[in-house]
Amino acid sequence: MPSYTVTVATGSQWFAGTDDYIYLSLVGSAGCSEKHLLDKPFYNDFERGAVDSYDVTVDEELGEIQLVRIEKRKYWLNDDWYLKYITLKTPHGDYIEFPCYRWITGDVEVVLRDGRAKLARDDQIHILKQHRRKELGKHGKNNI
Repeated sequence: MPSYTVTVATGSQWFAGTDDYIYLSLVGSAGCSEKHLLDKPFYNDFERGAVDSYDVTVDEELGEIQLVRIEKRKYWLNDDWYLKYITLKTPHGDYIEFPCYRWITGDVEVVLRDGRAKLARDDQIHILKQHRRKELGKHGKNNI
């Protein structure tokens, strides 16, 4: 079963950390992983300025990782989180960075693309085209 190392960097701003539940799913060219709770027993995860690593084992080969889904579910009321980035180490030893650099508030799901700059015409996989349309739609730019 393939295993990935997920590194999560929390911002260093005041109140950037969270005690909320953080789940991660990997979306690859050959499939999607189930949701994994990122939590270390007896450890205070996602503190301000922290860089935390987690091992995530998936049931089947996912192919080339395209997207990372982060789901934040409340533990306390109004516990926002500033996510800087996620770095993924693949079973083949490659590193992929998924930048975020934004506040995540409430119970939400955030989908991150890798940090490589790409034009719309470079998105060959349907899920990437769909993600681009959704992101542009949030900003009122449905022109692709």
